[in-house]
Amino acid sequence: METIRIAAAAAVCAGFLAAPAAAQRGAAAGEWPSYGGDVGSTKYSPLDQIDASNFGELENVWRWRSVDGFLSKNEAGGEWYANRELIFDQLLEEDPLLWRAGRAPFIRNLKATPLMQDGLLLLNTPISIGGQTVWVYNPKSYEKGTTTMTVVWNQRGVAYWTNGEEGDDADSRVYWGTGDGYLLSVDARTGRPIEEFGDGGRVDLMEGLPRANRGERDYLNAYSMQSPPVVVRDVVVTGASIADRRITKESIPGWVRGWDARTGELRWVFRTVPQEGDEGVETWEDESWRYSGNANVWTMLSGDNEHGIVYLPIGTATNDFYGGHRPGDNLYSESLVAVDVETGDKLWHFQAVRHGLWDYDFPAAPTLIDLPGGDGADPRQIVAQVSKQGFLYVFDRVTGEPVWEIEDRPVPPATMPGDTASPTQPFPTKPAPFEYQGVAEDDLADFTPEIRQMALDAIADYEIGPLYTPPSLPVRGGKRGTIFRPSAGGGANWYGAAVDPETGWLYVPSRNAFSMVTFYTPDPLEGGTLRYTHGGRGRRPTMPEGLPLFKPPYTRMTAIDLKSGEHVWMKPLGNNDTLRNHPRLKDLDLPPLGGDTYTGPLLTKTLLIHGQHAPDDDGGNRLVARDKRTGDVIAEVPLPARGLGTPMTYLWEGRQYIALTVAGRRETDGVPELLAFALP
Repeated sequence: METIRIAAAAAVCAGFLAAPAAAQRGAAAGEWPSYGGDVGSTKYSPLDQIDASNFGELENVWRWRSVDGFLSKNEAGGEWYANRELIFDQLLEEDPLLWRAGRAPFIRNLKATPLMQDGLLLLNTPISIGGQTVWVYNPKSYEKGTTTMTVVWNQRGVAYWTNGEEGDDADSRVYWGTGDGYLLSVDARTGRPIEEFGDGGRVDLMEGLPRANRGERDYLNAYSMQSPPVVVRDVVVTGASIADRRITKESIPGWVRGWDARTGELRWVFRTVPQEGDEGVETWEDESWRYSGNANVWTMLSGDNEHGIVYLPIGTATNDFYGGHRPGDNLYSESLVAVDVETGDKLWHFQAVRHGLWDYDFPAAPTLIDLPGGDGADPRQIVAQVSKQGFLYVFDRVTGEPVWEIEDRPVPPATMPGDTASPTQPFPTKPAPFEYQGVAEDDLADFTPEIRQMALDAIADYEIGPLYTPPSLPVRGGKRGTIFRPSAGGGANWYGAAVDPETGWLYVPSRNAFSMVTFYTPDPLEGGTLRYTHGGRGRRPTMPEGLPLFKPPYTRMTAIDLKSGEHVWMKPLGNNDTLRNHPRLKDLDLPPLGGDTYTGPLLTKTLLIHGQHAPDDDGGNRLVARDKRTGDVIAEVPLPARGLGTPMTYLWEGRQYIALTVAGRRETDGVPELLAFALP
């Protein structure tokens, strides 16, 4: 059996080859040099050895167990996972705040998509231990922990860079960020730190940021890097994850920075929360820019080597759901910003949500593609951004001009004390939303008249309304709060989209879910400075007998033609047999209902591939191949556990492989794995 070497790096980043012409054509030469396949995040490979005729014959040809299941023998005497609680309890006795919230590391989030370059697979692990077979580099960032947020110990990949030389002049490196806020650089061949990069191979990402204190263990001030940087024209561009469940209006701003790929020298800073004299500072009224933070790129970035542009999908400002301490539109929160990678100067921006109150941050890397021009015209170079709210925003990626008109439309006012919502929000006229938006009585489940009445009763005590209806406080003897949809988790999320450079079709998985925010006033004696923050006690609307509140589908995959702006097809992800067999539904002739969980999509020359998981079904874990033209399932290959990371594909010694990470199983002590599939 052919083998390929594996190197697992500590922490997170995503890289790419500095090959300008390849940026919008997918992964080239049978490799996968970037998190999204290429710097434009197409998640596309032209490989076609595995196709519709043989996908069902794929076999698991090798598997790699995450080294998070082990520490080196001189640290813990060999395997530690079975004794982890004892080990961590001893360490926590010495320093109760060791992991900021007093939690031991969590190893099961092996969400990284491996890179493949020069016969080497590169990936990172949740607790920042790496390596097996070729090299190991362990910065021990788990000793200080990672942010305590809605996502913890959550690393998504590594980045690759080469100077393009051969022989003695060759220089290839791997970059990633850590849970305790450093950017690391190691030799891609050996795993040894690059001594001339920063301070012995690392750069302190917290240095120079307002309100960022190295060594501070307060988890509410936690700063880390959990998603890949991107490398464009020898500049490493970093975002950050910043705790968003806060009791303070003060927070670290999520400024995006560019670092010299060779030396680690800071090249530029783009201030996502503007400071005095910056463009956009006037949108932070009452000088709220002086203390406000977040507005960070917690997800992946994209770039364009040809034009020297990096695209920043920016998140929500502090606080996610209450804006009373940050009056104004709050530029550049919830914006897509195009930045000159050489200087950090803004080229253009689009703010999707003004004065955000729904945590509708951009959750995924923008997708770059060249669309064929008509009548011999030059291709149109565009960038497409999926969103939590179910919109796809499409722009000329050089000028920022919308491909289709985006209209300002009135939206409901805020009712939270001390807060004022933006009176309008931007709505794309094309493409149509790929997920349900807003809550109305017509959206409620109506499988039978009885079920519809149950749904009406379930929401009777709650405020509902169209997209961008703000959250609200419960009223004694009145409404309990506001239901909004899509949920704060999306819609689309970090899995993002894939795009086919041959057809111009984009594929995005999404979830039909809702949120309801409950508020409380944090105690000033505990450091609280917010009037309101989320996380208070409250009851969400629930249906009796485990029935769903809304109409299906509950998860779906949508194909969108970027040439016309039209939806080509939409397919529910899964039949949802558990729900179909519900006593109230089993005699109904229902279509597929969706509801399976999923990984991000992978495109090849002939197939759309993704992981899918039916939680309550035997054999519900599988790798699925679909017909790109119709969305119909062609074949499925069983997985031993739920897929975690987005699949990737590569060619090694003439054989095509598909690899992805899967969750830990009881027989592997809960340790997740990386699996590779190939034809017999």
